[in-house]
Amino acid sequence: MKMDGEKVLKAWREECAVFGIWGEQEAGRMAYLGLYAQQHRGQEAAGIVCLQKNGGHYEHKGFGLVGEVFQEEQLQKMEGCAAIGHVRYSTTGENQVSNIQPLTANLFTGPVALAHNGNIVNSQILKNQLKLEGAIFQGTNDTECLLHMLARHPSHNPTICLQDALPRLEGAYSMVMLTSKMLIACRDPWGFRPLVLGRRKQADGSDAVVIASESCAFDLIGAKYEREIAPGEMFWVDVQGEHSEFFTSPKTPTAFCVFEHVYFSRPDSLVFSESVYEARKKMGQKLATENPVDADIVIPVPDSGVPAAIGYSAQSGIPFELGIIRNHYIGRTFIQPSQSIRSFGVKIKLNPQSALLKGKRVVVIDDSLVRGTTSQKIIGLVRQAGATEVHFRIASPPTTGACYYGVDTPRREQLIASHKTVEEIREFINADSLAYLSVEGMMEAVGGKKTGYCAACFNGEYPTSLF
Repeated sequence: MKMDGEKVLKAWREECAVFGIWGEQEAGRMAYLGLYAQQHRGQEAAGIVCLQKNGGHYEHKGFGLVGEVFQEEQLQKMEGCAAIGHVRYSTTGENQVSNIQPLTANLFTGPVALAHNGNIVNSQILKNQLKLEGAIFQGTNDTECLLHMLARHPSHNPTICLQDALPRLEGAYSMVMLTSKMLIACRDPWGFRPLVLGRRKQADGSDAVVIASESCAFDLIGAKYEREIAPGEMFWVDVQGEHSEFFTSPKTPTAFCVFEHVYFSRPDSLVFSESVYEARKKMGQKLATENPVDADIVIPVPDSGVPAAIGYSAQSGIPFELGIIRNHYIGRTFIQPSQSIRSFGVKIKLNPQSALLKGKRVVVIDDSLVRGTTSQKIIGLVRQAGATEVHFRIASPPTTGACYYGVDTPRREQLIASHKTVEEIREFINADSLAYLSVEGMMEAVGGKKTGYCAACFNGEYPTSLF
């Protein structure tokens, strides 16, 4: 389905991450670490719900980074053997406390907590139906729809409730749910967002079951990656053991988000069974093959452009250098108190190395080009550092459409490639040359798959109705 992508969203941002663990003696602390490892996916808010020994839930959540929201005081109260957690960047719903996940409710069957990564595109239709049935919504996010659907189901078995409720959801959802008796993981039939299963060895020889958006969370806590939760699968674990069912048939082809490989995921993660780092290196190699240029050095825009720049350098034979150094200590709390400081702009975050760049023909590699304003400033910095030529290479195709599946993207008119030609963009950013990776080259880099990925932000082909 082709759409122009007019939806009003604020910025091209990471979406969210989920984490779940069952059978772990320090479940709350492991959830804390699992969220810490996935902080790149959401910096607005964080939350953890822990299953206590009495069968109740202890929850703590708040605005800020994981290390800001949780202190030792809260972690000491998380004494149970199961927990779920969430880091958030809002793609739907306002920035308010009631939207911070995991969402919780006390149903007739007992306490339930739910954490979700993605976007349910028919949520407004579902909300209207539920309101007619008497539902009162506490927040403005799409995830709350599912809690109301579960509350109204006649069955007391959460998995039966989900079997009926999940097929009514359209769009992207990778989620974890915690009750007093089980941990459940579900993934939409398209498989838009990643969700992986792993195990962490306990002192008594047993294995804790671990669920996460990205496998980098397993590495931090010493868990072993096992597999993906499959599209359309509901996996759960309880005192009887592990269980798996498909609540609907997986879509053919699937619609894995290719931007997970381009930008969102950490390079040390396995996403959609592919190494993110290797995929980005291959994107750089393909970019060099498709768009060669005579130059003296290849430099990345740190940090996300580094793997692609390594690949471009290896394929082209042009030496790789760290020509731009990033200040990692700016953070989200940086205050610009006056116009004189604000005017420094991108220089506060990125510093070019004049000793490397002076007198050189430079290829600058970035993962994507969205609005073009930051690229323009980076090229200006490289020129000011003495580069004689600046060639800009983008390790993904032109971004021309918004995302409706759990990514906060700009309005279509803010996407520079939606209304300017490549030559017009080159003039705007003041590069000596500009070239993008082709859609075909990008797909070859993610395992040679020409189908099975959603590339709607590049080609306008949306796999679902957008309601």
